[in-house]
Amino acid sequence: MSFPVTSPPLARALAERNYENPTPVQLAVLADDALDRDLLVSAQTGSGKTVAYGLAMAANLLGEAERFGPAAAPLALIVAPTRELALQVQRELAWLYQHAGGRVVSCVGGMDPRREQRELEAGAHIVVGTPGRLCDHLRRGRLDISELKAVVLDEADEMLNLGFREDMEFILQTTPAARRTLLFSATFPRGIVALAKQYQDDAFRIEVEGDEGGHADIEYRAIRIAAADAEHAVVNLLRFHESPSAIVFCNTREAVRHLQAALLERGFSVVALSGELTQNERTMALQSLRDGRSRVCVATDVAARGIDLANLDLVIHAELPNDPEVMQHRSGRTGRAGRKGVSVLLVPPARRRRAEMLLKLAGIEAVWGTAP
Repeated sequence: MSFPVTSPPLARALAERNYENPTPVQLAVLADDALDRDLLVSAQTGSGKTVAYGLAMAANLLGEAERFGPAAAPLALIVAPTRELALQVQRELAWLYQHAGGRVVSCVGGMDPRREQRELEAGAHIVVGTPGRLCDHLRRGRLDISELKAVVLDEADEMLNLGFREDMEFILQTTPAARRTLLFSATFPRGIVALAKQYQDDAFRIEVEGDEGGHADIEYRAIRIAAADAEHAVVNLLRFHESPSAIVFCNTREAVRHLQAALLERGFSVVALSGELTQNERTMALQSLRDGRSRVCVATDVAARGIDLANLDLVIHAELPNDPEVMQHRSGRTGRAGRKGVSVLLVPPARRRRAEMLLKLAGIEAVWGTAP
């Protein structure tokens, strides 16, 4: 199935990137029922949602024109929970709108706000940023949102989990009432539903993965291990799968440090991500994974928000997550945009019932077995 007819410059960008088959979420947001409406979309990370909302808002931003006018006050604002995700979105929208002359500017924590101020003063068609940094620019009068045609909240449930509700509400209250609001969220907890009711106008609801039981391209495996064997199981799985890159999840910073040290002793090229890292240390760790100098990342849930690694084929849950949504968010680091991935849960005897309940609540059928 080919992409529905879209504006010529965007169609050209898609063709150059060999985008031939739209994902379910991309088809859904471009359907006749969704045109020019506020959207409340259930979409997992890796489902192609960035391109989806990039295409969905094109008519609002360009109208009948094939190119933007001179960059001035932005026409669209994209809000994302983490620096990494925001920069990833900026890159995606930059190539999608390149032939339309689109200028996409980022405003994220950990970067020089004065440089961002200069970028904003030079004009932008689309601004992508994290909640805190966007609010700071708004309060200081550096970000002019008087001309906004569309606002996108990307991974809205993650922003709620990270404590950004007040920032999201401030942004929505400040933006023009006539804007189009697109809200993307992997799940619809009560906070998201309340946000949609208050700040969207008769939103069209799209759930593209409700029958899939999570990511269709992820194979789930549950591995029975002895209580003290998690470390050895992780080592054996990493050697067995030989994935170009892998993420191993732990529940605490201490567990991350311990497992990283153990893997380094066994000769793995490994980096750790936890809340105690500075932004510069985090950036260096992620770059090491992207350029192949490191193969394994050991991380906590919060520290892994927004990670996008092209060759990530394996996720290992060294410790079981606390709820099914977290399990799916962890696993969603792999199986992205048509690639296959494997998500492995390590299950000691005392956690067997817990693992079964997590899988059941998530609607996932896992293959049970023993460590290789």
